[in-house]
Amino acid sequence: MAASALWFSAASWGQTTHAYRAPRTADGKPDLNGIWQAIGTAYWDIEAHDAKPGPIVAMGALGGIPGGLGIVEGGPLPYRPEALAKKKENAENWLARDPVVKCYLPGIPRATYMPFPFQIVQSPEYVSFSYEFAFASRVVNIGMKSEAPVDSWMGWSRGSWDGDTLVVDVSGMVEDTWFDSAGNFHSDALHLVERYTPTSPDSLLYEVTVEDPKVFTRPWKMIMPLYRRLDKNVQLLEYNCIPFVEELMYGHLRKIEPTAASPGRKNE
Repeated sequence: MAASALWFSAASWGQTTHAYRAPRTADGKPDLNGIWQAIGTAYWDIEAHDAKPGPIVAMGALGGIPGGLGIVEGGPLPYRPEALAKKKENAENWLARDPVVKCYLPGIPRATYMPFPFQIVQSPEYVSFSYEFAFASRVVNIGMKSEAPVDSWMGWSRGSWDGDTLVVDVSGMVEDTWFDSAGNFHSDALHLVERYTPTSPDSLLYEVTVEDPKVFTRPWKMIMPLYRRLDKNVQLLEYNCIPFVEELMYGHLRKIEPTAASPGRKNE
């Protein structure tokens, strides 16, 4: 059911893509400038999943994980057997292992569909992506051929144009990032090809082909829409999450516990 729904949606977006011609920049390329955001539950789990309770009991219904049809094209992820076992271990130990819980950069493609907006700023030579979560950013170099000098959390992005579609080849990523909060992961052999295609004045079709022979038996693809934020005075705000995780990561190193207020002074 979920797979057929995803196929139908992808087919509909494809028809829209061919019918729409985006406004142009001064150099004649489609204008992708703006603030965009994904809507959905892929940040929880990129595969189809039912709603379930969250890990924090005190949050009750507000802390639950909503269900979703998934954004993976063609069914379950093609894990190698040993990699599937690790994925299940990751899911069982989500809060301890998920890098974004500790405010590490989310990597690509995860940064695209987290519940935070991101901004595209475009020029003939470069397309910059700025993400609200943790000040993450990357620059896509149009026409660049060089390989990544070193692996990094957000990777090495080389861009080109295929008609109205921005194509981004991403490599050189550390193996520490995940695809979602369900434990889906990759190795240092991850290679991505992203495609950003305008489908209306306020939407893009996002497609990403994933290749990682150490973890998966074949390449696979994710597809989803991205929407322009139309709020009045919309802008990226600061989500500096480092202070939010200091106690989680380093509280056990405290030599002196905080002094409790004396009973005589608690109402002052």
